[in-house]
Amino acid sequence: MTKVHVSLPSEAERNVQAFIDEVDERLSSEEDTCEVVTETLVDLHGDREAYERWQAGADLSPAERVRLQGYNPCNATLESEYYAEKDESKFTRSKNLQWLWRQFDATPMADNIHFALRFRQMLADHLFEECGDNCRFFKGITFTYGHNISIGDNTVVHDGVHLDDRGKLTIGNRVSLSDGVHLYSHDHDVVDQTDVRNYHTIVEDNARITYDAMVRAGIRIGANSVVGARSVVQGDVPDHHIVVGTPAKSIRVKPGWESVAAPVEDRLVNRQDEREITYDLPDGLDTFDEFGRALTPPDTPDAPNPESHD
Repeated sequence: MTKVHVSLPSEAERNVQAFIDEVDERLSSEEDTCEVVTETLVDLHGDREAYERWQAGADLSPAERVRLQGYNPCNATLESEYYAEKDESKFTRSKNLQWLWRQFDATPMADNIHFALRFRQMLADHLFEECGDNCRFFKGITFTYGHNISIGDNTVVHDGVHLDDRGKLTIGNRVSLSDGVHLYSHDHDVVDQTDVRNYHTIVEDNARITYDAMVRAGIRIGANSVVGARSVVQGDVPDHHIVVGTPAKSIRVKPGWESVAAPVEDRLVNRQDEREITYDLPDGLDTFDEFGRALTPPDTPDAPNPESHD
C-alpha cells in the first residue's frame, strides 16, 4: 500500500515537538525517573491542579488520593515485578518507563498518530536495550520488562502486540508485527508450572508476522519470511518461507526467492534448546507457588502397574 505524507498544523507540531524534547531531556538527565514519570503523567491527564493541592496537604477523598498517587510508578506493581529471576538493577528503571508507556496509552493523545508514534519512539530509545531509527509503535503494546528487547530500523509494531522479553527478544530491520501478535521468550515446565526457562527469540530482517500469530520461546523467524494469521510457530522458520497453521508449517517460498531459499519441508525444526538463557536465583528469596498444586499424582493403589504385562 502506498502512503502519503501527513503533518500536523505548524503550531500543533511545535507544541508536540517541545513536549517530546522536554521529556526526552529529563529522562536523559540524572533526574529521578519516578519523578519525571509522575509529573509527565499528571500533566498528560490534566490533573496538575489536584496534584498540587494533594502535595500541599489538602483534604482529598480516598479515591482522589489513590488516583493521584497512581501516577507515580513507585506506588504501583507490575506482573513482571514478581518474577524472581529478573535483573533488579535494570528493572527499577524499566518499570518506571513501562508505566509511562502504558499510562500514556490511556490518554486521548495516544490516538493522535503523528504525536503518539514519535512519543513511543522516544520512550523506546530509553526503555529497550536497543532501538533503531524510524520505528513505529502503535497502541496497546505490552512488554515483560522492555530492557531485554533489541529492535532494528524501520520496524513497525501494531496494536495489541505482546513482546515477552522475560528471556531476550531480538527483532531486526524492517520487520512488521501485525495486530495481536505474541512473541514469547519463556516457557513453563508441563509438570511444575513454577519452573520457568528463558530463551532468546529472534525475528530476522524483513520478516512479517501477521494478525494474531504466536511465536513460541526460543524460535527464529527467518529473514524475509511470512507467518500467516493466527498461526502458532513452534519451530524455526527458514528464510523466505511462508508458514501457516497450528502448528505452523511451510507451504511455499515467497515468489521470486526460490533460487536462494531452502526446500520446503512440512515440519519446522525446533532449536529452542540451543537458545536457552540460563540463570541463577539469588539466595534468600521469599518464594511461593501461587497455585499450591500437587506436583505428583495421588496414590492410586488400584491403578494398573505400567511395567506389568498381564
